[in-house]
Amino acid sequence: MIRVSQLKLDVHHTEEDMKAKICRVLRIREADLLSYAKKKQSLDARKKPQLFYVYTVDVKVKNEAEIKKRRQKLSNLSFWPEEKGYSLTALGTKSLKHRPVIIGTGPAGLFCGYELARLGYRPILLERGASVEERIKDVEEFWASGVLNCNSNVQFGEGGAGTFSDGKLNTLVKDPHGRNDRVLKIFVENGAPTEILYQNKPHIGTDILIKVVQNMRKYILSHGGEVRFHSQVTDLVITQEEGMKHVSGLKVERYLEDVEHLAAEIIVLAIGHSARDTFSMLQRHSIPMEAKAFAVGIRIEHPQKMINMAQYGIEHDPRLPKAAYKLTAKLPDGRGVYTFCMCPGGYVVNASSEEGRLAVNGMSYHARDGVNANSAVVVTVTPEDYKKLVLPKLSPKAIEKYEVSDALLGMEFQRRLEEAAYKAGNGKIPVQLFKDFCVNQPSKGPERIMPQMKGCYTWGNVRAIFPEELAQAIVEGILSFGKHLKGYSRLDAIISGVESRTSSPVRILRDDGFQSELLGLYPCGEGAGYAGGITSAAIDGLKVAQAIAEEYLPF
Repeated sequence: MIRVSQLKLDVHHTEEDMKAKICRVLRIREADLLSYAKKKQSLDARKKPQLFYVYTVDVKVKNEAEIKKRRQKLSNLSFWPEEKGYSLTALGTKSLKHRPVIIGTGPAGLFCGYELARLGYRPILLERGASVEERIKDVEEFWASGVLNCNSNVQFGEGGAGTFSDGKLNTLVKDPHGRNDRVLKIFVENGAPTEILYQNKPHIGTDILIKVVQNMRKYILSHGGEVRFHSQVTDLVITQEEGMKHVSGLKVERYLEDVEHLAAEIIVLAIGHSARDTFSMLQRHSIPMEAKAFAVGIRIEHPQKMINMAQYGIEHDPRLPKAAYKLTAKLPDGRGVYTFCMCPGGYVVNASSEEGRLAVNGMSYHARDGVNANSAVVVTVTPEDYKKLVLPKLSPKAIEKYEVSDALLGMEFQRRLEEAAYKAGNGKIPVQLFKDFCVNQPSKGPERIMPQMKGCYTWGNVRAIFPEELAQAIVEGILSFGKHLKGYSRLDAIISGVESRTSSPVRILRDDGFQSELLGLYPCGEGAGYAGGITSAAIDGLKVAQAIAEEYLPF
């Protein structure tokens, strides 16, 4: 197989144009071209408004040996054997007394369950929230009425927090084993568009992601697995043998039903970054955890046409994807500010999961056809930061509870910000113009940009939510970004808050075999501190599935 890289074509090219270009590069007739497959596509906008797609393509021809002879005269070619891709098989030898249990049906739990079901382990997936069909109704009811279901919302329910996001599938995880390709192929097998297999920054969108999640559940069920909704794990059963602690079961509270006790010697802990009550339960059992750095900040909205013009040199072209951006700044004090989860043509959404606390996130549909672009602008906070920012505000009793080394102090910091955001908007999303955020005064209404939001909002003072040093860092970051992306620091940009759920505030420690110190417990995904997005969480789910399959026989 021949791999051709740096294949540049105008963004409006046809498949016939691509075939012709491949043949010119290889110096062959079109009749000698058997097939080709796109492996990567990226956009070259360096000469905007003249734009190009740049491809890497795997090609099959009639006489590959002849091209190998001429390879010195041809540029950007490499030769590969047929790719086999990542493959997981059951190699373990230990017998299981009980079916594996997976807590959580976000990307980590869902992909772990998908592969274990495929291999015959008949996993039981427990989800505190609702099925994705029911969850959609709960979320839309919350956005319309403000009445929150604490177990079925933007954070909790089938598909996890990523279901109500942009559905971005790019990741920075190094992937020598091909797990990323496996994740994308599973998405496609379950209804995602095929172009995600080669796009440089693939995305699905909430509307398509919902259908994919449903299909993955059906696959798990068809292969002997179970998915139980409204089933919240509230405790673990732990036994001790030969001086070692083992998990032996769990307590499940089912909505409007009796408490259930499940026996299990394998539990995958794929709980997501917002399962704060579960973090507290783990701490009661002295499960080793540690505080980790994360980021907090605001959402900022701009007209999508402005972003298109800045990135492409044109406001709109239906044949081009909506323009995106990624911006970073290092402030003089050493603190980092960066954009996160950028949603072209998207919405800011109320992503709360606890009464009296308010958090926001960004979401796009597949078409990304909203008027505004939005992104989080976030500031990195370390355990040292939030100890300094939270401990002085705690009562003496609380200070005793949250020792200096306490892994959950970051969670407490998130809650403090979310309580301030709830108060700032009286339960609605607080919104402010950037010019007013800069001088710490409430806004009374919009200027040239209207907020594009899912959930009720009100004008007020978003800056008042934050400790002053973080608020000032956000201002300096946005002003810095305006030097690199024209219009970014415009005074009428819409600010909302608080963006507090960028990643888990804790890491649940595990060994090289992916197990906790509590044997049989497998911390997994973003909530456990080992991922940062849909794809990386799904990849971690595959890793944990592999660890189980290498040790145990299918059930």
